[in-house]
Amino acid sequence: MSQVQPYSLFTDFDIDLFKAGKHFRLYEKLGAHLIEVDGVKGTYFAVWAPSARSVSVVGDFNYWIQGEHLLQVRWDSSGIWEGFIPGLEKGTTYKYKIQSNNGGVITEKADPFALYCEHPPHTASVIWDLNYDWKDKNWMETRKGHNDLDKPYSVYEVHLGSWKRNAEGKFLTYLELATELVNYVKETGFTHVEFMPIMEYPYDPSWGYQLVGYFAPTSRFGKPQDFMVLVDKLHQAGIGVILDWVPSHFPEDSHGLGFFDGSNLFEHPDRRKGYHPDWKSLVFNYGRNEVRAFLISNAIFWLQQYHVDGLRVDAVASMLYLDYSRNEGEWEPNIFGGRENLDTISFLKDFNEAVYSNFEGVQTIAEESTSFSMVSRPTFVGGLGFGMKWMMGWMHDTLEYFQKETVYRKYHQNDLTFSMTYAFSENFMLPLSHDEVVYGKKSIAGRMPGDEWQKFANLRLLYGYMFTHPGSKLLFMGSEFGQSAEWNFEGSLDWHLLQYDLHEGIKKTITDLNALYKTYPALHEKQFSPEGFEWINYSDHQNAVMSYIRKGHNSKEDVVVVCNFTQVVREKYRIGLPQKGKLEEIFNSDASVYGGSGVLNSSKLVIEASPYDGREYSVELTLPPLSVTVYKFS
Repeated sequence: MSQVQPYSLFTDFDIDLFKAGKHFRLYEKLGAHLIEVDGVKGTYFAVWAPSARSVSVVGDFNYWIQGEHLLQVRWDSSGIWEGFIPGLEKGTTYKYKIQSNNGGVITEKADPFALYCEHPPHTASVIWDLNYDWKDKNWMETRKGHNDLDKPYSVYEVHLGSWKRNAEGKFLTYLELATELVNYVKETGFTHVEFMPIMEYPYDPSWGYQLVGYFAPTSRFGKPQDFMVLVDKLHQAGIGVILDWVPSHFPEDSHGLGFFDGSNLFEHPDRRKGYHPDWKSLVFNYGRNEVRAFLISNAIFWLQQYHVDGLRVDAVASMLYLDYSRNEGEWEPNIFGGRENLDTISFLKDFNEAVYSNFEGVQTIAEESTSFSMVSRPTFVGGLGFGMKWMMGWMHDTLEYFQKETVYRKYHQNDLTFSMTYAFSENFMLPLSHDEVVYGKKSIAGRMPGDEWQKFANLRLLYGYMFTHPGSKLLFMGSEFGQSAEWNFEGSLDWHLLQYDLHEGIKKTITDLNALYKTYPALHEKQFSPEGFEWINYSDHQNAVMSYIRKGHNSKEDVVVVCNFTQVVREKYRIGLPQKGKLEEIFNSDASVYGGSGVLNSSKLVIEASPYDGREYSVELTLPPLSVTVYKFS
């Protein structure tokens, strides 16, 4: 094997951008790149290690011996080491062996920009390319029409390792999922899939939230091109792809980013800012320009190279606050004496501006659980710039309410109505996510009170309420058919439950709710605007009934929603309406096809010129037990 030859992919402009934290396509320069130099094929390597005394590329090709293939440091104080090794081919495993200036410490690290990694527990990087013939041109040209904020956005959250396993209990591959998962999501009608982190991670119980290979799809399920096939097939089926993205922290694994070149390179050197006590992990130094460029380049990478349609940013609250999960004395206020992390705020604004200025028809979504203001407002008006934010308050209050026996619900209706006091302060997504079905919380179905029939009726009611409430939707896998047990990442979903009518009925309910959400513009066109919602009556606590109108751009297409939160059938229940004509029932969660009792409003209901609920007109309805009914004007 030839020795390292001098070579560079960097221009002076690249280096200036990198130092300024504004180079957002670093993956085109740093890492391992298969190239040809003077007619000779090989691999160009570049790694950022400013505290290094020497950097060697080691692998099977040189028996992992340090010093055999030494990279050269650039003259421009960028801290980048680089060089070309002739003959190194695709599939070669490698690492960087770094001797530090800080006391001669030697670290052996995976490539931060590796495109492919060995299957854990092996930890080496693999020389690879991203050549692929995409077939999703139609989706990419039209996805703005799928992803805009006035379009239906119903997300199926998936953990690839436990969605389904084969007969031997092994993972399905990306290629197998490209058939089975795609067909299932298309059948159930979700508009988007959100993958829990698929970037390479060493430890299965972390569910992927402790990353070491930020630029590599995990090899657990196949090769990078296999993951491209999965994304491609989803797009061809008209389904968008969202990735969980974790810029909040990373593990201390010896081959990872921590103490990379013998110094605190990626993590903040102050332990009060650079260590996360909850997850025993390291926190990025958001004030360091090169680190910001690394992270934003990573976001751009998945959107550009893998045609991803959105990024859901994990644990934003932990990034925003200096005192997050820290006791007094364990954190230091910012320069203004506050608890906000100013570097993080600046970084998140830069991240969102870079994403939205480079890609049309994508969304960024913040998992942010506090009252931090303007998370999903544009940066030019002072916001963080996200497209959406998870509505954690809605999730908590709604599940608290639904866990209560129906006899007590009349005392707690404010748990539900409260969400409308702040529903339009952000562009909210309603999440019933993986976090709600683990650690003893029970499954969503398992939280429902009553006997078996009531549990499933409550679950259908919950989902009907969710899909008619303003905001986009997210549902964790298994919840769509009423999985009974808590989620277990080490196994498969309990698909055998679908042989039972009540579970199949939940799946049918979700399928029809997805169709309803997509079909009726009033349920999505103004889902983030107060103009899209109007209460009819929120104060009928005694009967535990709520009624409201959802509105789109055309008032003739408004829909009326009535929720009955008890098992009492309410006949001749009157609600006020703003117009005359007729009402036609278009969804009823108590329909027998879903496993309900079949109490329906089957014929068109005549709206009377009889004032009620402060409106000029009204109509009498029959409210099925534990139900959501939806009506259109006709």
